[in-house]
Amino acid sequence: QVELVESGGALVQAGGSLRLSCAASGRIISAWSMGWLRHVPGKDREFVAAVSRSGGYTTYADSVKGRFTISRDHAKNMVYLQMNSLKPEDTAVYYCAADSRHPVVPATTPGQYDFWGQGTQVTVSS
Repeated sequence: QVELVESGGALVQAGGSLRLSCAASGRIISAWSMGWLRHVPGKDREFVAAVSRSGGYTTYADSVKGRFTISRDHAKNMVYLQMNSLKPEDTAVYYCAADSRHPVVPATTPGQYDFWGQGTQVTVSS
């Protein structure tokens, strides 16, 4: 069993930046791909970004490509999402999630993630 705890969500103006953090406990997550996904009430959960087990492969949703950067620190058992040039449409609850089945090329659909955190709210004002 693994526990994932997100932090760093906040209210920010459009054009601003935030860095989300995900701390894992209960299990070392270095063997898994990790991802960030987001949810807006009334809509389906949406893939945002993912990083492979090694950290050498990353993938992003088109809507965030060039603005967001995912990274991981194996020594600290942490995953991060650096978000720049934020837009009002980035407003959502952001979740950290673990993909235990695709260590080399991470999944890009929410249903393929096995373990989820509780989420952190990001609100971008116009």
